[in-house]
Amino acid sequence: MTHARPFTTWLSLPALLLLSVPASSAAELKLAVVAPTAGSFAVLGDQVREGAALAAEGLSISIVEIDEPCTEGSGQAVAEAITAAGVKAAVGFLCSETLKEGLPVLADANLPALTLSVRWKGLMEDAVKAGWPLFRLAPNGDQESGKLSQVILRDWPGEPVALLEDGTIRGRELTEAIRITLEERGLKPAFIDTFRPGQEQQLTLVRRLKTAGISHVFVGGDRNDVSIIARDAKAEDLSLTLLGGEAMRAADEPVPLEDGVLAVGLVETPQGPSAPALIGDFEAAGIAPEGYVLPAHAAVTMLADSWGISSAMGTPVTDALIGTTFETVIGPITFGEDHELTENPYRLLKWQDNAFVPVSEPSQ
Repeated sequence: MTHARPFTTWLSLPALLLLSVPASSAAELKLAVVAPTAGSFAVLGDQVREGAALAAEGLSISIVEIDEPCTEGSGQAVAEAITAAGVKAAVGFLCSETLKEGLPVLADANLPALTLSVRWKGLMEDAVKAGWPLFRLAPNGDQESGKLSQVILRDWPGEPVALLEDGTIRGRELTEAIRITLEERGLKPAFIDTFRPGQEQQLTLVRRLKTAGISHVFVGGDRNDVSIIARDAKAEDLSLTLLGGEAMRAADEPVPLEDGVLAVGLVETPQGPSAPALIGDFEAAGIAPEGYVLPAHAAVTMLADSWGISSAMGTPVTDALIGTTFETVIGPITFGEDHELTENPYRLLKWQDNAFVPVSEPSQ
């Protein structure tokens, strides 16, 4: 089976140089896919391996699978296995334990590492300071609250806004980060409250929102809590625009989510002009493009193109990764000098007909 490869645009190189990339360069590429093979994270590891394998097939890329135990003290052994495999780069890295102990070894071998999961800001700051070749294809710790704040400021100007959080550390920290950003930009929420999560109904909360004249609500809580608030608001004939965070990516049970509820999350459907062909590839392979499948696919295609650029220029793959824009299965991707994504990967989504679908947003 032949798989369509996403067209890649290199903004930082002249077209003549692109034509000089040796056709054999991709055939020389061997990559490590680092992900858990056992334990509670094995299902996520399977997603990484499936996405990477689908991208590598048809590109003459050799994949070496390396287990990621995700335990303290395992990072150096994982890094040594990567270097011993004779690969040019590695993708995956779902656990911070692997990176904080293994990056010095990978740096000595000048092997780029693309993490699809680790969001710890301090790790990336340490990596850049030390010159370690770590690149993050996942959001960092601030981008979720940043995107939520952007949506509220852009789409809800002049609306009576409520911020609700469920009392958990994550819910409280996310909601507080949003509140600070809104108030710095001159939007003072009309209603702020902490609700008790996991309840069978939230009628008291909904009635308080109705009395306060609230029409737009951010909920820092789990999907089912949002579902219950939406259901009870409908029962009280209260029209609420509800917005949640990435926690909304969860099972639609026991209370189904109402159509129209908004969330900020990562897109889990192929993007770009080659999306129809890629959807066909996933269907033919029996792979659901969820979780880490698409990011792993994108990482492999980016490294293939970076390897072609570095081969043509005689420079390290890490240099080609910085400042180059690649068209991937998850959309255009560019890494900055800080090895982070230059664009916030979170998108505004709407629950419609049992699925989250991207909402068209004004171009920036």
